[in-house]
Amino acid sequence: MKTFELKGEAREAIGKKATRVFRKEDKIPAVIYGGESAEAIHFTVTNGDVRKLVYTPEIFLVDLTIGKENYKAILKDIQFHPVTDAILHLDFLHVFEDKPIVIDVPVVLDGLAEGVRAGGKLSLDLRKLKVKALYNKVPEKVHVDVTSLALGKSVQVGELHFEGLELLNAKNAVVCRVQLTRAARGLAAKNG
Repeated sequence: MKTFELKGEAREAIGKKATRVFRKEDKIPAVIYGGESAEAIHFTVTNGDVRKLVYTPEIFLVDLTIGKENYKAILKDIQFHPVTDAILHLDFLHVFEDKPIVIDVPVVLDGLAEGVRAGGKLSLDLRKLKVKALYNKVPEKVHVDVTSLALGKSVQVGELHFEGLELLNAKNAVVCRVQLTRAARGLAAKNG
């Protein structure tokens, strides 16, 4: 997993009034939770600093510095404004080497499927898989080999196994499939 460095400023004021003031200053209210203490730590980050963290399909381990404290975290949740799509709030989860985390990992399809060679169309149904693992075992992407995938067949979550990862999606959820196209159906009807 790639590392993303982020600096935040601790904030004492919480609530609607305080967050309005922060947003006018181009700062985003944020919180980190899951540490040794049950208390969440409230802080702010600048809009420009988090742009490359938020607007990417990749996942990062965030090296977060708040004042003199340093934390390893992952971005857990983002709240956007419903109209302007401006970032309203960020939630970070403090991670530790001995505690597993749950995170969505992007899926990448490898190879040329047999069904595509036969005239089918490959479609990716699940762009991300929900996995549970130690943060240092989480891959940047999950690779699924589709070379032996025939026409009309699919790959389900239950068929996949990755070292050190526990897949949390439903076992019968379809990750990808090779669909019959109209052209392939016409060809099959002609030959049949």
